[in-house]
Amino acid sequence: MTATDHALELVQIAAAAAHDKLAQQVTAFDVSEQLAITDAFVLASATNERQVKAIVDEIEDKLREADAKPLRREGHREGRWVLLDYGEIVVHVQHEEERQFYALERLWRDCPAIDVSAAAPPAAPAGE
Repeated sequence: MTATDHALELVQIAAAAAHDKLAQQVTAFDVSEQLAITDAFVLASATNERQVKAIVDEIEDKLREADAKPLRREGHREGRWVLLDYGEIVVHVQHEEERQFYALERLWRDCPAIDVSAAAPPAAPAGE
């Protein structure tokens, strides 16, 4: 079993929204073989609580435009680790300290990575 096409579409939307708000280390994993409760995880981080909240707000706005509504939202008030559960995907936006400490990539490293590079803005030319 692999992530559904709809889940992969939501992953790309969430990743693009995170990039739009300058999230760092945006990655995604297909966890459908390991977990029965969701198809994919999206991970993103930021350097401060305000940016974490801005990234979360942008992800929610863009996914709402795609008719996706979160089933659960946790951690927004603290702004250190926000979890957005959309059923098919779960988005984790973490302060960089939490990202390093909990190292979710290490926990899910056996799961296939989902390429979100197309969601990233183009790199600036050298010298700019």
